[in-house]
Amino acid sequence: MSAAEVSRAGLTDDLPPYPGLDLDRIILVEGEAALAAAADALRAAAVIGFDSESKPTFRKGEESTGPHLIQLATDDHAWLFQVANAEAHPLLREILESPTLLKVGFGLGNDRSALKRRLDIVPRNLLDLGEKLRGPGHRGTVGAKVAVAHFFGLRLQKSKKTGTSNWAARRLDERQLRYAANDAHVALCLYRAWRAAHPDA
Repeated sequence: MSAAEVSRAGLTDDLPPYPGLDLDRIILVEGEAALAAAADALRAAAVIGFDSESKPTFRKGEESTGPHLIQLATDDHAWLFQVANAEAHPLLREILESPTLLKVGFGLGNDRSALKRRLDIVPRNLLDLGEKLRGPGHRGTVGAKVAVAHFFGLRLQKSKKTGTSNWAARRLDERQLRYAANDAHVALCLYRAWRAAHPDA
């Protein structure tokens, strides 16, 4: 696969905002019915968006206990799994370790190591768009903000306050739900846009 040569040139503050998923398409998976619906949707997909969130560490030497939230997105919904909910672990293992279901996201190296450490899950068939979209003139990996500006001409708004909030909390607020859901869902949207622009990649 070739790089898409995405650059920061189009990343400006005057771009229209990226809308993201509506709240009614963001499902926090709690209870048997939600878990069954998530299983059906994820098993039926060929590719899904993937990300995770962890409660931040602030003290030097403090070891992260994350991930605390795992986000899996289909075209229509984002499914959010709190890691404290052990009932979801078998499905998470099935989906993340599936060799046939493609999982796409940004900066997946940390997710991979954290999942192995916390849940003994070894994800398979991952595609890190941050690495795949990097052009020859781009140092480091491409972030979702740059990719959204490049492919959609929109500005992905990511609140640092929300990003560093307590993802281990029993109750997540609306800002956290939207932030987490769109991290996974936008990766899937960008993957589809990239493949449409580079069908031979």
